[in-house]
Amino acid sequence: MSDLFTLKREFLEYCELDKNQSFFTIDGYSRYIDRFLNFLKDETGKEKPSPDDITQEIVRKYRLHVNRLKDQQGSDLKKTTQNYHVLTLRAFLRYLAWRGITTLSPEKIAVGRTGDREITFLEQAEITQIFAKPDTDTLAGVRDRAILELLFSTGLRVSELVALDTPDINFDRNEIAVLGKGKKLRVVFLSDEALYWLDQYVKNRGFKRIDTGDLKPKDDPLFLSLKGARLTVRSIERFVKKYAKEAGITKTVSPHTFRHSFATDLLIGGADIRSVQSMLGHSSITTTQIYTHVTDQHLRETFKKYHSKGNGESPKSQN
Repeated sequence: MSDLFTLKREFLEYCELDKNQSFFTIDGYSRYIDRFLNFLKDETGKEKPSPDDITQEIVRKYRLHVNRLKDQQGSDLKKTTQNYHVLTLRAFLRYLAWRGITTLSPEKIAVGRTGDREITFLEQAEITQIFAKPDTDTLAGVRDRAILELLFSTGLRVSELVALDTPDINFDRNEIAVLGKGKKLRVVFLSDEALYWLDQYVKNRGFKRIDTGDLKPKDDPLFLSLKGARLTVRSIERFVKKYAKEAGITKTVSPHTFRHSFATDLLIGGADIRSVQSMLGHSSITTTQIYTHVTDQHLRETFKKYHSKGNGESPKSQN
C-alpha cells in the first residue's frame, strides 16, 4: 500500500486533471494536508504513516491542535480557517475511499459551527474616499486607481485580478473574460470610471489599447510592479489596506471587501440574485444568498432612519 505522502501527491494530480480545480484550491489542499500528515508523523512516530493510522482519536487531537494554532499576527485561527483544514482532510479521505483504500470514513469527521458569516462592505462615500488616495500623477498611482476601480466595478476575486493579461480587456465592449474558480469562464463588465483609469494605465505602460491590435503576447501580465513583474495578491492586499487607512476608514478593508461592496451595491439597487450570482462566479446560489442578510439589514436601517419622520407622536403614545 502506498504511504500517505504518495497518496497526497496522487490526490492533488486527480484534483488538477479530473476535477479541473484551480491552482489556488490545489495549493490550499497541499498545505493543509501537509499540516495533517506532519502532525500524524509526530503522533505515530512513523516517517511514512499509512491510511490505517488515521483514526477518529487522531483526528480529534488534530482538530484540537488546529484550534490552538496562531496566525502570523499571533491571533487564533478563524473558525472558517479551522474548518478548511477539516474539509480538506475529508476531501482527501473521500478520494482514498474512491480508490478503494481502507481508512477512516470522511462522514465520521465533524465540521465545527461557524455561525453567520460576517460581511463587511463599503458605503459609497467610503469608496470615493479610498479612490481619491492614489497619487495619479505617478504611474504607480494610476495603476492603483485602475485596480481599485476594477475591483469595485467587477467584483473580481483578487486572485482573478492578478491573473489578468493585457489582451483579456475588451475596450470596445467594456468587458473582461475571466477564468474563475473551477476554471469556469465568465464575463464581467467595466464601469465608465474603471474603463477610463484602465485606459490611462495601459497608455502609461507604453502599449496601445486592445482595439489597435498592437499588443504584446498573451502572457503579458496586465498589472505590473515597478520592477516589471506581475503583481501578487499580497502586494494588492497591502496597498488596499494602506489607502483605506489613509482615507480614515476604521473597518478592516481588503480586496475582498470591494467584492462584497459590489454585490451589496447591486442587490440594494434592485438587481436580482441570479444575475449577481452569475457576475460573482458563484457555482451555488446559496453562496450568493449571504448578501441578502446584509441588504435586508441595510434596508431595515434605512426604514428606521427615514420612515414616518415628523409624524408627531408614535401610535403607542396615542393610546
